[in-house]
Amino acid sequence: VQLQASGGGLVQSGGSLRLSCAVSGSIYSISDQGWYRQAPGSQRELIADVSSGGSANYADFVKGRFTNSRDNVKKMIYLEMNNLKPEDTAVYYCNGRIRPFTRDWPERYYWGQGTQVTVSS
Repeated sequence: VQLQASGGGLVQSGGSLRLSCAVSGSIYSISDQGWYRQAPGSQRELIADVSSGGSANYADFVKGRFTNSRDNVKKMIYLEMNNLKPEDTAVYYCNGRIRPFTRDWPERYYWGQGTQVTVSS
């Protein structure tokens, strides 16, 4: 199982980016999927997560600016980020609670490698 995050980059304050996360490998099921970020010197923090049914939750500091969505057929999740601020600068990680291979395998969280988002003032 692999998660590949992409879409990061350098953007000016007030700008927008769209992150994508592709899940590949032998997958039996995917339940919750989400996005985290980690700024230098800080702990990794949850930004948003979305259930297999599409119900999304957001951290207060991104509500109204970020939108988390998923495409279950394509095994993709997306993070649309608008009105970006310098304090949003961080490495962004996607994760998913995944059951690989068959129903008999245990479900656990898998992580992508991270994509850098830098917001200049």
